[in-house]
Amino acid sequence: MIAEPWLILKLAREFYGKAPHALAAEEHRRIAAIARRQAELERRILASPEAAGVVLPATALERALAEIRARYESEEDFQADLSRADLSIASLKAALERDLTIEAVLETIAHRAPAVTDTEVEIFYLEHRTKFEKPETRTLRHILITINETLAGSERSAAQAKAEAILARLSKDPSRFAEQALKHSECPTAMQGGLLGTLPRGQLYEELDAVAFALPAGGLSGLVESPLGFHILLCEKIDPPRRVPLAEAKEKVRAHLMDKRRQAAQRAWIERLPA
Repeated sequence: MIAEPWLILKLAREFYGKAPHALAAEEHRRIAAIARRQAELERRILASPEAAGVVLPATALERALAEIRARYESEEDFQADLSRADLSIASLKAALERDLTIEAVLETIAHRAPAVTDTEVEIFYLEHRTKFEKPETRTLRHILITINETLAGSERSAAQAKAEAILARLSKDPSRFAEQALKHSECPTAMQGGLLGTLPRGQLYEELDAVAFALPAGGLSGLVESPLGFHILLCEKIDPPRRVPLAEAKEKVRAHLMDKRRQAAQRAWIERLPA
């Protein structure tokens, strides 16, 4: 079957991140079994009246082929992978045409699903209120001075002295935080003035998290030591916990429900296909 070598190549990448020739024996058996089932399902879809009515855009196949080529460092690597998978350019194009046709058929079936009403959106929102609870978040900046006992000038005592000097300057003028981070922080966030982002609890080292979520808005920490080194934290903003209102959540809920409805329509249609 034309599609099966392509399916094996595609599934090996999806499941294991490997080319088929690099799979272990058990991995290869699993992929081969999945590919056989998938090929049979594709045969049933392609035998449907809906598939007979699909007309692919002239550029779709070449675009799909170009996307696959772009995954390889060179044309030689691409051709070698095809050869190992027992595929030629012609058989790959045939398999891609099948893929595109199947996608078009399933999209046609999905479009038959009825639209989600405002009432259905509201019912979902009311029945799943906890999904719309947002925890407290804080917009944080930090400066990191790392400790490295094998590097002159970065030993613990030297790192602490450097961090204390920065903290002394910031204690006089916290508005200089971004400038001091850019000049002195040894974290990649230095390029953004030490900005860590807007975070909920539990995203930082435990030592930093405890201090960060005890600061008031605009508050500057003392020195905080983590496994990385010495930190200075600034809490720019506190967003209290809240429930996302229906008006704000409505379109995301609608999209979620519509996606489930589309999938259900596709599954029901596939189940009715002749074996």
